[in-house]
Amino acid sequence: MTQRTGKRAVLVAANQPLEIWERPVAEPGTGEVLVRLTHGGVCGTDVHFWRGEVPLPGPVVLGHEGVGVVEALGAGVGTDYAGAPLAVGDRVYWQPVAPCHRCYACTVLGDVSMCENAFAGVFGDAGGPTAASYCDYATLRAGLPFYRVPDDTPSDAVIALGCALPTMLQGLERVGGIRPGMSVVVQGCGPVGLAATLLAHLSGAAPLIVIGAPARRLAVARQFGAAHTLDLHDMADPEARIARVWQLTGGRGADVVIEAAGALPAFGEGLQLAARGGRYLVVGLWSAPGTVPVEPRLINNRNLRIIGTALAQPRHLYQALQVVQAQHQRFPLAEVVTHRYRIEDSQQALEAVARLETVKAVITPAG
Repeated sequence: MTQRTGKRAVLVAANQPLEIWERPVAEPGTGEVLVRLTHGGVCGTDVHFWRGEVPLPGPVVLGHEGVGVVEALGAGVGTDYAGAPLAVGDRVYWQPVAPCHRCYACTVLGDVSMCENAFAGVFGDAGGPTAASYCDYATLRAGLPFYRVPDDTPSDAVIALGCALPTMLQGLERVGGIRPGMSVVVQGCGPVGLAATLLAHLSGAAPLIVIGAPARRLAVARQFGAAHTLDLHDMADPEARIARVWQLTGGRGADVVIEAAGALPAFGEGLQLAARGGRYLVVGLWSAPGTVPVEPRLINNRNLRIIGTALAQPRHLYQALQVVQAQHQRFPLAEVVTHRYRIEDSQQALEAVARLETVKAVITPAG
């Protein structure tokens, strides 16, 4: 019997074109699941990895958002991580981050999103089994949470907000939630900003204002519930944007500002958008190195709370699936996927995302 092989897109070094490797596909071991990829989400963070702004020990297989079909179950695996029965042929959704449950963050803080060892072996040996998603086959190792995709939920709708929706679910949990009638500003309209917009709308935010570009993404933000959108191309002056937000919020500023832009200048501007007693959730700057000048007295004099959030916990992946299942017919989630690429074209996918040509790009191994 000939052993099957699979292709994978490998980041060998920063700022170098991805290489396509073909390697043998091993059967899953105890507690593992072998998945045939159907959707590998291309995240803006992947662009930062490629550019070396977030160093990775190379070579590694890229991709941290995955939806695929179960090909084989290792010994001892009969359910997903929520206890739902699992069989060959079922679809699953995962991110390749496995908490260790043996560090201070996991066991004392109770926050596995801050696990000190979660990224150990995340992408795996570029030549061996990997849970990354720019590939034909992924091996979900024992301890890596994954969830069965409901039969009535399209895979496109699940991958549309990839890691963004779980990240924003954790973020809103950290910020204390959004109550109906709260004014909310979202800075950025990529997948993270769109996830924030959707969740803020479902929470009853009013008014809900989104700042970003290009126009195609802002159009999706309006479909997701944004009452007002400010195009960075049409309103390039930060002072004009700040004045418009204050006007739209009745001269108060926003109760909640969500930074989902991933651009350093957004931070200083966001502080000026917040109302007295407001909250500022910083989400998108995880992979944006650098510093910016700020005016600390704004924080002091307006009694602002600044909350950072990074990644997500397993429950947020599960909750994301529940949101998508409940809302994919009401909102055009599947239509957020605008560009598809073969594994062989993963480099072009990264470059298109970097140029903001896409709303959501995915690697589809079947072509």
